[in-house]
Amino acid sequence: MDGSIQKYLAFVKTVECGSFTRAAGVLNYSQSGISRMIGDLEREWQVTLLERGKSGVRLTSEGTRLLPYAKRVCSEYEKLQAEVDEINGLKSGLIRIGTFSSVATHWLPNIIREFQKEYPGIDYELILGDYTEIETWIEEGRVDCGFLRLPARKELESVFLEQDRLLVVLPEGHPLAALEKIPVSALCGEPFMLLEKGAKAEVSEIFERNGFTPRVHFTTWDDYAIMSMVESGLGISILPELILKRIPYRVVARELEIPAYRNIGLAWKEKKGTSPMLKRFMEYLDYR
Repeated sequence: MDGSIQKYLAFVKTVECGSFTRAAGVLNYSQSGISRMIGDLEREWQVTLLERGKSGVRLTSEGTRLLPYAKRVCSEYEKLQAEVDEINGLKSGLIRIGTFSSVATHWLPNIIREFQKEYPGIDYELILGDYTEIETWIEEGRVDCGFLRLPARKELESVFLEQDRLLVVLPEGHPLAALEKIPVSALCGEPFMLLEKGAKAEVSEIFERNGFTPRVHFTTWDDYAIMSMVESGLGISILPELILKRIPYRVVARELEIPAYRNIGLAWKEKKGTSPMLKRFMEYLDYR
């Protein structure tokens, strides 16, 4: 610690503790060392800060005026040191992220690229899964954070990022492609490619809300497999708009007559336990 800061801290703690001896115990110095540092301050500033007595010490009028400034210097120094420690902690490390394919494909490359400019020593582990798996991984500590559909489980902290439209995906030349907006009922007469794994996802919920049951011909959590199947004329599907960006497949996307969305967010285990590395990473989410 800088010598001047040590003296200011000795002054502040002596006043708080009421004696050189108790301040020495708190700061792990000798009693004579604390007394000497305060004496140095008094000589440098040409004032008397403390009145010494058998019962301890008390502030002089000059000391009373100067104490708030010394406290602020010590407080700012603690903040400075905490920031330095945080920066040093960000020189290397690993961020483990739970995600699904559309975020891994279209958001994370931009986020990581910008974060890496400032923190090139950080490594990343991306684990792909469905929403339920990602929530479980966060709770178990398998990942530090995860992108998923909101609302997340109440045990998790989360932040909303974006509303993503759900669109009907059809082969080129399909009769429904002539419609600008497609009713849910029109999707029930075709073989349906369902994007789902384990627990029900937003596509099944669309049909349930409207009182229809699709003819599910193929179920998977792989967006690209579904697009390939649709391109081959094996059926139709509903997919998030995010995954339909910059795709190589010859498919057509149309809006639903009753619009449907998924709310994408980032979740993590608890606010108090968030590491400095994860906090800083979250500051770069706007680069998506």
